[in-house]
Amino acid sequence: MDIMTESLPISIQVNDDLVTEIKNIASVSNKLEAQLNFHTMTANWYNDEEHILLINFYLISMSEFSSAITQADSVDVETLADDVLLSSKNSLLDCHVAITPAELILIKQQPKLLSGYLAKKLTKVLNLIADRQKLTHI
Repeated sequence: MDIMTESLPISIQVNDDLVTEIKNIASVSNKLEAQLNFHTMTANWYNDEEHILLINFYLISMSEFSSAITQADSVDVETLADDVLLSSKNSLLDCHVAITPAELILIKQQPKLLSGYLAKKLTKVLNLIADRQKLTHI
């Protein structure tokens, strides 16, 4: 049996601190990664196989977000929101998305909100990227 080793265009990596603090965030992120890849595929984001946009989402804490801003050495770094930092190198986008303290409290009080909340937050970021790349919104 051949296992697919090619990575998907959109990946979501969760910071270890968040994995420790938020129950189920790793499994929710894995499911969300599959959903977002499917939605962008059906929106025809990957029709040009020579220039496939790769997006790495990094879910981090606000304290880590502050250091991500200071460490951003890429020429193309943009703050999309007060909790979203986007750096681009050719067709690779690194997107640091912070879980704010208020969001963290809400998610811990109501864990069932995690999946829908992350989906909305990352979809919003993908649609901002779609605007910049002249792609269809998902």
